[in-house]
Amino acid sequence: MAENTNSDLGQVLFVGAGPGDPDLITLKGKKALEEAQRVIYAGSLVNPDILQHCREGIALFDSAGLTLEETVAIMAEGVQKGEKVVRLHTGDPSVYGAIQEQMQCLEEKGIAYGVIPGVSSVFAAAAAVKKEFTLPEVSQTLILTRLAGRTPVPEKEDLALLAQHQASMAIFLSVQDIGEVVATLRKGYPPHTPVAVVYRASWPDQHILEGTLETIADQVKEAGIRKHAQILVGDFLRDQGTRSKLYDPEFTHEYRQGRST
Repeated sequence: MAENTNSDLGQVLFVGAGPGDPDLITLKGKKALEEAQRVIYAGSLVNPDILQHCREGIALFDSAGLTLEETVAIMAEGVQKGEKVVRLHTGDPSVYGAIQEQMQCLEEKGIAYGVIPGVSSVFAAAAAVKKEFTLPEVSQTLILTRLAGRTPVPEKEDLALLAQHQASMAIFLSVQDIGEVVATLRKGYPPHTPVAVVYRASWPDQHILEGTLETIADQVKEAGIRKHAQILVGDFLRDQGTRSKLYDPEFTHEYRQGRST
């Protein structure tokens, strides 16, 4: 089978820049930046060091102050000029990346595109606190969500309803309303449930706060954290879980015959 190269993916490439650390962009994403002739990047959310992978003299556009229509027009202009265009998003573009509307506009214009995934901040946050979201007999479910704000949340995905599962949870884009987050979570989780808030995971100024639903709001307010933070919730932050079956010497699977101990 032929290798799927960046050039096979389309005229515009949506690329996940990763959570902040410039070394956490994928090799495929790095190659796309090296080949790009036009890059539209997500403003202060993307570490500027990542742009050093771009060739000197190419067209760079900060999308922080742009509308959807303006952003798509810049992409289309590049395509019309025969340029390789990269739309650089923070983290993984499929999670709160607002890429679906951009892709729809490109489809309407008949412009081919592709997506190169990236490392989400949720996984950089888990790495920062050195925890696993899915521990046997503790939690086998990870919920990625956010508090309703100017962007509404479907009623069936209300944070209080999700909290009733008491699964591992990562909450995006909500630390500015930490008091409301905690009050809502306590409708489902016990008050002693552990919580970690990871500010700017993987950046040089990364900062971690650890507490419970009873204490974390005051810690966040005292630290002055109002954005760029993941809120991690659940017993995975405290419990060790049981051993996995995968590495249990008594467990038989496709690659190993179990043996009695």
